[in-house]
Amino acid sequence: MDAIARLLANPGDLPVRGALPEVRAAVERAGVAVLTAPPGSGKTTLVPPLLADIVRAGAGTGAGRIVVTQPRRIAARAAARRLASLLGQEVGGDVGVTVRGESRTSPRTRVEVVTTGVLLRRLQRDPALPGVAGVVLDEVHERSLESDLVLAMVADVREALREDLRVVVMSATLDAAALGAAWDAPVVVADGALHEVDTVWCPPERPLVRSDERGVRREYLQHVIAVARRAVAERAGDVLVFVPGAREVDDVVAGLRRAPLGGLAGAPAADGAGAEDAADGRRSEEPEVLPLHGRLSAAAQDRALRAGGRRRVVVSTAVAESSLTVPGVRVVVDAGLARQPRTDHRRGLAGLVTVMVSRAGAEQRAGRAGREGPGAVYRCWSEAEHARLAPFAEPEVATADLALFVLEAACWSRDGVAGLRLPDAPPRAALEAAEEVLRGLGALDGDGVVTARGRAIAGVPTDPRLARALLDGAASVGPRAAAEVVALLAEDLRAPGGDLSAAWRAARGGGAGTEWARTRDRLLAVVQDADGGADVAGAAPTPAVRDAQARDTPRVSDAVVAEVVALAHPDRLARRRAGSTAYLMASGSGAVLGEGSALVGQEWLAVADADRSRGRDALIRSGVPIDEAAALAAGAALVREEVDVAVEGTRVVASRVRRLGAIPLSSVRLSRVGPEGAAALRAALRRSGVGVLRWTEAARGLRARLAFLHRELGPPWPDVGDDALAERVQEWLPDGTTDLARVDVLALLRGLLPWPDAAQLDELAPERIALPSGRFVRVEYGADQPVIASRVQDFFGMHETPRLAGGRVPVVAHLLSPAGRPAAITADLAGFWDGGYAAVRADLRGRYPKHAWPERP
Repeated sequence: MDAIARLLANPGDLPVRGALPEVRAAVERAGVAVLTAPPGSGKTTLVPPLLADIVRAGAGTGAGRIVVTQPRRIAARAAARRLASLLGQEVGGDVGVTVRGESRTSPRTRVEVVTTGVLLRRLQRDPALPGVAGVVLDEVHERSLESDLVLAMVADVREALREDLRVVVMSATLDAAALGAAWDAPVVVADGALHEVDTVWCPPERPLVRSDERGVRREYLQHVIAVARRAVAERAGDVLVFVPGAREVDDVVAGLRRAPLGGLAGAPAADGAGAEDAADGRRSEEPEVLPLHGRLSAAAQDRALRAGGRRRVVVSTAVAESSLTVPGVRVVVDAGLARQPRTDHRRGLAGLVTVMVSRAGAEQRAGRAGREGPGAVYRCWSEAEHARLAPFAEPEVATADLALFVLEAACWSRDGVAGLRLPDAPPRAALEAAEEVLRGLGALDGDGVVTARGRAIAGVPTDPRLARALLDGAASVGPRAAAEVVALLAEDLRAPGGDLSAAWRAARGGGAGTEWARTRDRLLAVVQDADGGADVAGAAPTPAVRDAQARDTPRVSDAVVAEVVALAHPDRLARRRAGSTAYLMASGSGAVLGEGSALVGQEWLAVADADRSRGRDALIRSGVPIDEAAALAAGAALVREEVDVAVEGTRVVASRVRRLGAIPLSSVRLSRVGPEGAAALRAALRRSGVGVLRWTEAARGLRARLAFLHRELGPPWPDVGDDALAERVQEWLPDGTTDLARVDVLALLRGLLPWPDAAQLDELAPERIALPSGRFVRVEYGADQPVIASRVQDFFGMHETPRLAGGRVPVVAHLLSPAGRPAAITADLAGFWDGGYAAVRADLRGRYPKHAWPERP
């Protein structure tokens, strides 16, 4: 019996073990299964070996390895190490791992744990997945863009290429029925026997602002630190503290290390839950405080994920929420915050924002305390606030920048996103914005089909904008400099005072083992191997030249950084507004520098990172000075000339303006608005309104009559509303008009009359109506129905109400007393004479006895 078979024969007490026979039956029958099981139930540990055993038993129908996806590198390494240890092996034997920059597999590997991104790249290289017999898609409930994309791509592969490919889709919280229906797959629900977890509500003593545009507020982190200290003192076992980001992890770790934590590892927890811990041999020494997040080295991550003899407080980002286990944890402290991507498509700005965790996320975090025994969760908010939390976190496809997502879909099939069976359709505006970005990079053609340049960009493991900067920048500033600056942007390193050149110098001083250095080396290898990338970066350097460039250490300079940043984000080129410290970016967004920024006073900036969360103006987090000539060269595709038109009072003022995106470069006043300025004139009239024209009473009357006929009869009677008139300005406003006060609006409106229908204007919508008394009364067309008003006696002899628009619309008659005061209002004169008139007559006879008031007028 091999190691995997032995593990399945003795799976221990993991809760998911009871569902394994059902999963096996589903996969053997349908080839695919959907499994939902709570965090900590053991699905990541036991289902991949189960699938490998199914493959081994049916080797005649397609032997191969099982590929298991995890959303993060840290989770993939931890899952592989856990499974290998249960088999009594080291990673690289029956269980292997492949993540960005690291691969530990061998010919005997039967289960390979990879990040979702690694599987995505393999699918793009060869959709048939040679050598792969099964795929386990884990943690799909996190709904990342990569997860949604791979889910749809694997479904395509099973349908079109590999009916024999066995697939298990797994999650802690998902709509299993909907996913099962989409895959036509059996659904297996495993009941996880997690231990009871007490909830301790720990809101701040006074209201605190948790976060602002700079991140989590210091005073709130102090509250989290205080709650963590309380948890250490009151409960036994290791403590897991959740905060939203790496910076907050470092701040909380520093705060907890600043003074002794105290607390005895053997002290009994609530309800006696610490009894086991009292006997586990741990020392009652000062707890060890450890960070855990994706930017740490593998060794530092492993240290946090391995239980030792000493009590631990592990401070983590959401990496520990659902996709990996921190052993020994019996207490969770939850700050209640999460990071989500948000994109302002109008401004072209994207980033992460700090939000309250969803209820589902909070429950997953709490469950970490109940994996190994009864535990407790200390929530840093109130029970009332908890009830107001969103039920689930929004999927990334609804909030994130979709440029890479759209490019990957275009590389996958000619139909792009439209051809994928996604759990949720992306927002239309986000798709259009992404497509516009990709067309600007030359990655998509006019029909949305991926180009050769687009495939080269997709081959770089980073955002398409940064990939373009790497490939194009390598030809101008050299491969190494381009790789170093792009790595700086990809790793989102904080720039001192916002100065990206200073951040470059600091990154170089960090040594070869930093995440920045690893990213730089990976990008450098990509660009050096891109011999086929001449169509992307211009003339490809010879191997000798390329080797020489790689050996060189480029000099840090603003010009080099600026060129690469501008290639990545030409829409973020920014110029200081005249007489101000604020900036206008090429995208049209306003931007300001942070207090104490080293960039203050610079005329032009290439902006690398701008925070969109502060409101009207974005906050420039990092950038570099750039001269105007370099800005114009980098943003050449955004440079254009156009006619600007403004209405100042009644004057039409036109200028020919040269712009870099939204940034004005030069302006020349024009004597008149020509045909090329029609769009600008329309926009100007929409802004100012056609009320700036000289509207005579006759013009207003004709406009009201035309509006009435358009509303009631439609075409050919024209729409004469403000927006419609502005849209058709070239039809009715004489070419070259500069003074709107001199325009004869009545004549222009008459020019809009439809012929020959205009001959019926006075019949369909008369200006006045004759009454039996001989008076002609004006018809008011401003209300929902046309209105006429005159004394009651003027209507004597008029049995039926006048009707306009070819008999479709009755007028509303306002019947006035001899003194001109309202006596009655009616749109049905016949009914009025037969009914309401008697009461009106009695009243008017009393007040005006000298007037004749016949019974049947």
